[in-house]
Amino acid sequence: MTLKRSLTVAMLGLLPLAASADPSLECSVSAGSQVEIAECVAQAATAVDEALGIALRFASDAAKDLDEITGREVSLPALESGQAAWAAYRDAHCDFVGSTYGGGSGTGIAVRSCRVELGRARIAELMQYTQ
Repeated sequence: MTLKRSLTVAMLGLLPLAASADPSLECSVSAGSQVEIAECVAQAATAVDEALGIALRFASDAAKDLDEITGREVSLPALESGQAAWAAYRDAHCDFVGSTYGGGSGTGIAVRSCRVELGRARIAELMQYTQ
């Protein structure tokens, strides 16, 4: 593992990855108003999206390496298919979560919190396949 990859993996470890952590509750600790909570959750969503991109690149690199070693093009296409399916699930599920708010003012926070939670879990899943 290169130094850059090691440092990035260490930085990913700094993201709160607790599966039970609700980003809106995390943000409520430091923010008071719904507007502040929404901004905090939006920042968390941006950070998770960036970290997810890094984790996906690492997993893609590992899949490419495996495909080269085995002489079969199986791992990378499977990862790409799985990632597309996961993204579709995330979007549909978080839309459902938002719908449970009946169009109320907390809908956006709920949808973003859902995306953060699922994104954190996906990062942890992808990182299992980067060694």
